[in-house]
This record gives sequence, C-alpha cells and structure tokens, in this order.
Amino acid sequence: MKKLIIAIDGPSGVGKSTLSKILSHELGYINLDTGAMYRCVALAALRKGVKANDHVALRQLCDEIVIDFARNKGDEQVLLNGENVSPEIRSPEISLLTAAVAACPDVRQAMVARQRQLAAGGGVVLEGRDIGTVVFPHADVKFFLKASAEIRGQRRFLELQANGVAVDLARTVAEVEARDAADTSRTTSPLRQADDAVVIDTTGLEISQVLERMFSVVANYRRSCEKNLSD
Repeated sequence: MKKLIIAIDGPSGVGKSTLSKILSHELGYINLDTGAMYRCVALAALRKGVKANDHVALRQLCDEIVIDFARNKGDEQVLLNGENVSPEIRSPEISLLTAAVAACPDVRQAMVARQRQLAAGGGVVLEGRDIGTVVFPHADVKFFLKASAEIRGQRRFLELQANGVAVDLARTVAEVEARDAADTSRTTSPLRQADDAVVIDTTGLEISQVLERMFSVVANYRRSCEKNLSD
C-alpha cells in the first residue's frame, strides 16, 4: 500500500500536535512537527543572543544546529543538538520569538529543505502552518484545523498551567492572537488554508471526534486510490 504524505495545517493551539501524534502512531507513520523545528531555531537564537532581525546570523545558525525527533517510552521528543528541548520550546517566550524567527526567508528555506528531505519517501504526517501550501503542495491528504482564539488561548493556558508555568488567561489569549497576526501577515509562507484541504473546526469537538473524521478522510482517499488502480 502506498505510503501517504499527510499535511495538517492550522494556527497555534488548534490541536495539531496532539492529533498528528495520534494519527501518525495509528497509521504507523513518522510524525514530523515542523513548528517544533522553528521553535528550535528560536531557542538556539535566544541562547546565542542572535536577534530575530539578523537574517544572516539566523541562516548561519540553521546551518550549525541539528534537529531530530525521537520516541522515548512512547513520548515524542524534539532534540536540538542531541538535547531534549521538548518542554523548553513550548514556553510563552519561545512561542512569541518563533513567529519572528519563522518570518525570516532564509530560516524558512533551510527548514523547508530539511522537511522535504525527511518526508520525501512518504509514510509521514507533517503538521505546521504551510505544509499543504508550500512544503508539500501536492500532499496526498491535507487537513486545515481551526478554532476560535479564545478557545485556543484557554487550551494553551491549561497546558502551561499543567506544566507548572505561571500564566494569565487574558495574556495567553492575547499572545495567541498576536501569533495569529504574525503568522498570517508575514511575507514569506503566510498561514493560509490550501484550496483542497479538508477543514475541521475543532472548537466544540473532542479529540476522538476530530480523529474519527481524519481517519475517515484518509480511508476514503485510500479507497479512491485502490479503485483507480483497479479500473
């Protein structure tokens, strides 16, 4: 059976990471969190004192760092130069910095090249903001997830609280809205819905309900491919 390239796009806090992890696990596919790659660049820039507007230094930084994904006892880890930075890259500070760093054309060029290399053989679920429009415009299956900024801010607030981070709900919602504005207005690869993407509004849905819809779409695509082969 053909190994698919599945793209999941959408704004921050819409549930992409959770859904792509479960979907990839159930399909036996690789889960590639492209947003985490940009967060790693932002973290590396912060640690080295590289400014988000210093595009030359950011490009050099991309050439120096190594970003990998690993599973440890069922938990997915994001590795920056061999270090597990999964919790650190989810901090509010890194979230805001990531939007600025990801707007750098050289950073996006470097990360997109790496993403295409990792997913070229199929059998992968990629999640981010420009997968179905820029990274893999010809992906086999495309999803675009959405939810209100208020709901996404509440989800983010609860997630940070659960991780022991002191946060304010109103500020968290405002940060989500600021990230949306940065992602949709940037010149290079802005966040937008692919014309052929399946749109799912997760606002009032449980994870299981969204997954049921996604699995149904994937199954229908496979059936269509099998029918075309048999005709």
